[in-house]
This record gives sequence, structure tokens and C-alpha cells, in this order.
Amino acid sequence: MTNSSNPVILGLGSNRGDSKSILRQAVADLGALLEELRCSPIYISKPRYVLDQPNFFNCAVAGNFSGTPMQLLASVQAIEAKYGRDRSKERSKGERTLDIDILIMGSLVVSEPPVLLIPHPMLHERKFAILPLLNLEPEAQDPRTGDYYWKIYENLESQGIYYADFDDYNQR
Repeated sequence: MTNSSNPVILGLGSNRGDSKSILRQAVADLGALLEELRCSPIYISKPRYVLDQPNFFNCAVAGNFSGTPMQLLASVQAIEAKYGRDRSKERSKGERTLDIDILIMGSLVVSEPPVLLIPHPMLHERKFAILPLLNLEPEAQDPRTGDYYWKIYENLESQGIYYADFDDYNQR
């Protein structure tokens, strides 16, 4: 893997603590990691998989990363930890202060289970991740299949996703 700059889209989610503030601060932190950072609006979504938890606040960021996929993973996990994320103390797919997923990284397909899979292996079933991604890259395609994410999104069932209209949230 080379260290050349790759376009990347990251999905962010939070449903524990001051989620709005956590997402806003995490986006600022990601601005030091990604060049030409852009951010989607924030959405509120019902939880999936584990239903007995609060709604999530979700957004996505896009930018260019100069490094390897594993370096990106280490960097985003360090940012998660900064906001109190401790994977060893949380239930799988449960509440979290901050979750940052590498959704896509250019046209790369990375398969290093269980540590790193790009594109994100569950992206194709998650409207809460695809909608913010489409805000940033409307013509994004799954690098494995060539399918457009907008088409994947249209074929998914309703999943309870709402635009969070925060007056003080600045879209980049």
C-alpha cells in the first residue's frame, strides 16, 4: 500500500453524551487529519440491530488522506478514544460517545479481517451511513461491485432517518 493521498469518506455517529457537540468537535479534529475536509449535515436516526438505546446523530466527512488504510484506522480510533470510546466496555452495536467508520477510501478494497474492511462491510444496508455519504459524493460507487450508492439507498426500506436542523451547526 502506498502513502499517496486517497479520497476518503468517514461516517460518524454518536448517541451517548452531548452528541451534537461531540460530532462538531470530532469533525474539527478530522480537519487536522484530512485535507480539503467537507462535512454533511447531521441526521438523527433510529438505532439498528440493538433497539433499546437512544437515537443516533450521524454525519459524514470527506477529504483526502495521505497514508495507508491502517494509519487512517489508527488515527480515527485515537479520535474515538479522545471522546471516551472504549470498545472493551461497550456492547456491540450499542451506545457510544463516538463511532467513526471508514466507509470508502477511493477505489480501494481492503480485506484485513477482523481489523479492517473497506468499503465498510455493512454500508450497503445502512441508510444512516449512505445518506450523509451521498450528500458529499452523489455519484459514489461501491468499489467492489460498481453499484451506485444512490441506487442502493433507494432500494433499502425506510429506517427512520431525519434531518437534524441545528441552527448553530455549520456545514463545511
